[in-house]
Amino acid sequence: MIDSSSLLSRPGRWLAAAVLALGSTLVSAQELVPFTASYAADMKKIPVNGEATHSLQANEDGTWTLSFHAGMFVARLTEESRLRLDGDQLVPLSYRYERKGLGRGRVTTQTFDWEAGLVTGEHKKDAFSLPTEPGLLDRTTYQLALQRDLMAGKKEMQYRVFDEDEVEEYRFRVTGERRVTTRAGQFDAVEVERVREPDAKRETTLWFAKDWQYLLVRLSQVETDGQHYQIMLKEATLNGEPVIGTPISAN
Repeated sequence: MIDSSSLLSRPGRWLAAAVLALGSTLVSAQELVPFTASYAADMKKIPVNGEATHSLQANEDGTWTLSFHAGMFVARLTEESRLRLDGDQLVPLSYRYERKGLGRGRVTTQTFDWEAGLVTGEHKKDAFSLPTEPGLLDRTTYQLALQRDLMAGKKEMQYRVFDEDEVEEYRFRVTGERRVTTRAGQFDAVEVERVREPDAKRETTLWFAKDWQYLLVRLSQVETDGQHYQIMLKEATLNGEPVIGTPISAN
């Protein structure tokens, strides 16, 4: 059984990481496209459901803001990144994570000073300062990079990600294609898995709609304790246009 106090530390973080992949679905080779999207989440064997909203918006100064809000049980989670596109390179500028509820509130902040070559911020009330490195991303912008690489036809991807207060390497690979059913209809999707250590018990699989700029339409995750989580697209818009899959009844 799951400890309810972890609903937004483990499932919520999982939901955030998964849904934030949407940000990367809206990138062509040279541009970012504004979007809004909503997802539903559930935990198998446990009667707890969640919802999330996600958006990418252009700012007047030429930067972009990627926002995510999730609610599960009595807890809330918010993530927000500000970034810019430098040629074909995604450049994170700031990141903020905040979790409220269940007596386990937490805030993480990151500020990327590329001229000084430092990332500074706070995690669990402790300040940190670490050097940047070429191509370094945060926990939302790496997912933009993932989708850009999928659209470019890559089958294996890896990223250096500033996760909380340290740098980690994230790896993914394409495992095939399949027809995926969501609340917004059916989509022809590319299947991608998170590559972990051989003895890892956690499994993460994502599906991205090929005909909708590789929009994240579904995710499945199995945790180390065997608990299974899923998220599914409810509705979305790309550049103001609604995302509509093939009606389920048509098949």
